[in-house]
Amino acid sequence: MKFFVDTADVAAIAELNDLGMVDGVTTNPSIILKSGRDILEVTREICDLVEGPVSAEVVATDADDMIAEGRKLAQIAENICIKVPLTWDGLKACKVLSDEGNKLNVTLCFSANQALLAAKAGATFISPFIGRLDDINLDGMDLIADIRTIYDNYNFGTEILAASIRSVNHMKDAALIGADVATAPPAVIKAMANHVLTDKGLDAFLKDWAKTGQKIL
Repeated sequence: MKFFVDTADVAAIAELNDLGMVDGVTTNPSIILKSGRDILEVTREICDLVEGPVSAEVVATDADDMIAEGRKLAQIAENICIKVPLTWDGLKACKVLSDEGNKLNVTLCFSANQALLAAKAGATFISPFIGRLDDINLDGMDLIADIRTIYDNYNFGTEILAASIRSVNHMKDAALIGADVATAPPAVIKAMANHVLTDKGLDAFLKDWAKTGQKIL
């Protein structure tokens, strides 16, 4: 499973990238707001840092304006992935922009039917939002599983990009189901390394080592 980092924090991206944990980056208007930076400037900096796709989202709601914004975003770098919402206008924009050779991430997906439409429209990635479904007492992982089945049934090339990930369990479950990609905040990716038994075992080893009175360096 590929790891995308869901942030515009360049320092956090760089840290994970140095460990080989970054296959791409996703941003959205809320993330850009949090960064406090100009969207074109910060997105260009991220594209220079990572080799994989960097999602930059349009903010228009009309198909023609989405297409115009998408074309401008695509000029930032070769690894830009244009992000459009899963609306009817978003699907129109997806079709036009993907036919022009651009990568498209269709976001805010909450149903298998929406995912099916996005694949038909030429989406490179579909972004089902796990956490937001969990918020309304639905199991977001059920959606990932449904999309996986549908895409496998018909050999769609669209990749499932599990989004709105909020926990290490979300990462594990997405991997078990077979999501192609998971995008998560840096803190969630780093938390995957944590385990209480690892900490307990390391503490015991270090105490025993201290008793030997030895040094390696």
